[in-house]
Formats: sequence, C-alpha cells, structure tokens
Amino acid sequence: MAQEVRGVIAPGKNEPVRIETIVVPDPGPGEAVVKVQACGVCHTDLHYKQGGINDDFPFLLGHEAAGVVESVGAGVTDVAPGDFVILNWRAVCGNCRACRRGRPWYCFSTHNATQKMTLASTGQELSPALGIGAFAEKTLVAAGQCTKVDPAAAPAVAGLLGCGVMAGIGAAINTGNVGRGDSVAVIGCGGVGDAAIAGSRLAGAEKIIAVDIDDRKLTTAKSIGATHTVNSKDTDPVEAIRELTGGFGADVVIEAVGRPETYKQAFYARDLAGTVVLVGVPTPEMKLELPLLDVFGRGGSLKSSWYGDCLPSRDFPMLINLYLQGRLDLEAFVTETIGLDDVEKAFERMHGGDVLRSVVVL
Repeated sequence: MAQEVRGVIAPGKNEPVRIETIVVPDPGPGEAVVKVQACGVCHTDLHYKQGGINDDFPFLLGHEAAGVVESVGAGVTDVAPGDFVILNWRAVCGNCRACRRGRPWYCFSTHNATQKMTLASTGQELSPALGIGAFAEKTLVAAGQCTKVDPAAAPAVAGLLGCGVMAGIGAAINTGNVGRGDSVAVIGCGGVGDAAIAGSRLAGAEKIIAVDIDDRKLTTAKSIGATHTVNSKDTDPVEAIRELTGGFGADVVIEAVGRPETYKQAFYARDLAGTVVLVGVPTPEMKLELPLLDVFGRGGSLKSSWYGDCLPSRDFPMLINLYLQGRLDLEAFVTETIGLDDVEKAFERMHGGDVLRSVVVL
C-alpha cells in the first residue's frame, strides 16, 4: 500500500524549497522503503536547488541519511525490515567492467529504485537527489543503497558517512593512500576538507596542514586533527606548505574546494613524486591550465576522488566501529540539528560558512 509522507522539494531553479506531501510506493523487486531518522544538509543538495546538477525539477532533496528499513521488495536478501542502515549513492552492480575487474568502488552502473516517488497533489514524478531523496519521513531506494551498520550509532552522525564525511575520509585513505609518517596538506576546510583531515589522522600522518581563508574554519580544522594551519588570504599557501615540510612540499595534497586556483596551489605544494587528490567539485565552465613540462617534471600522481573511492559495504561499518570506539569524532561535524521546515534556513547558513553540517532529525 503506497504511503503519503512529508518531504522537502526544490520546485524550480533557485526557488525556495517547500514541504509537500510525497507518495512513496510499496517496494518493488530489489527495492526498499526506509524510515528516515536523520539527514545532513549537503552542498550537493544546494547544487540541485540551484540547477547545477541538471534541470529535472522538481527534486526531492536530501541524501546524507540514516534510518531503519521498513519494508523490502522481492529478491532482497542483504537487508531486512528493522535493520539500521546508512543510505549510499554507490549501489554497486557487480557486472560492469569496474566490478568485474575487482574495483567496485569505480562501479559505472550503480542502482537506484526503479519506481518513482510522486507529488500527492498532482501525481508528478520526483527526481530524488543522488537517487535517494531523504529530506522526507520515508523514502524509496534500491536495496543496494542500504548499508547495514551497528544500531548503537546515533543517526545524526551515522548519516554523514552517506556523502561528505565519507568523501573526505576516503580522499585521504582510499584515493590519497595517506600512510604513517606522511605529510598532508588539505586546501579548503569545510565538511569534506575537515573529514580529509580526520582521515589523514586515522591513517597516521605525521604532519597535517589545513589551508583556508577563514580563521574560524582553521580553528575547527585544528580541533579535528590539523597540526598546522595556513590562512591563504594572508600567506602564500604553496610557500607556507613548503616551509612546513622542510622546503619539499607535502606528500599528499587534498584539494577540497574545486577551483582552478586552489588546484594549482595543490599541484605546486606537493613534493616531487607526491600526490594531488581533487575531491572538491568544480562547476562545468571551469578550466585548468598547467605547463605540461611541470606535469611531467614533478612526477607523482594527479587523482580525482569520487565519493572518497569508497565501497559502502566495506567502509561504512568500519568507520562506524571506529566512531563507537572513540577513535573517529563524527560528532564534531554536526553543528546543529533542525527539522524539515528549517532546510531553507540551513542553506542560508551554509552560505555564511559558519556550519560544518546542519542535520535534519525526524
């Protein structure tokens, strides 16, 4: 029996979000209905609202979510009603060329629910953000988008692994291969950048240099694990990073802004044969120009990190266990908890730069 629930939609480009009644169908084969307990307000949701992803309005926003499986469709065996899960947007297919080569974190054919949620008032189909749509009391997803984790974890922190925190931690551990004794620089200390700092600390980095133009963000970065901070509004970050690394540059530089200017800083702030990881998301019109001789002469690796190159079934339970052991402070990423009615205000606060994450708690 289809259900009607409250949800937050973006009706059109740059229009204020609003609460609507959403129709959630019963799960079909390979699908699950999840009762959402908490969902973080991510920059990607703002990009959807601004038309920066595509123009498939109206969008059902929200994707950094945790909740409890309410029902499953035919053929679902990995999760069952009552399971506490984190939702993910990498439900690996198992059959594409990446999966067949043993690299499922690059899966090129991830699953979403086949059925559509709709507006109760008009029957119009909704486009769920990243195939999830979790600013709602319940949502319909592919069962593979549900990753079962220890229910002892608080939903407000567990859900953050569904996107931003996983992206940052994975950029350090999975993509950057940060190891014991490494030096790391992180350019951009929002939620993803701070998560990269936390990931570098977990990996045993000796020196972690946080770079930003906002002293408030640098203070937070220090509390999460940065050993040094650089305000790049006042100081050349490339020179500062080199000075802090014996004149050589960092072993790994993680660019968490997604701009050509900061990417160039990352490129020149790394040691010879060092690694640059781009995890900040650029906009379509941005272009990068680098002397090809410098690319050749400096060696090393230039990498992009998609979702922290994570495999949810492997990484989510591991990180939740580290959180429960007190080794990963996920609470530090939650600035405030809010209700569904406060999402528009949360987007405004995001512009002000004074939150890591607003989290909708249902």
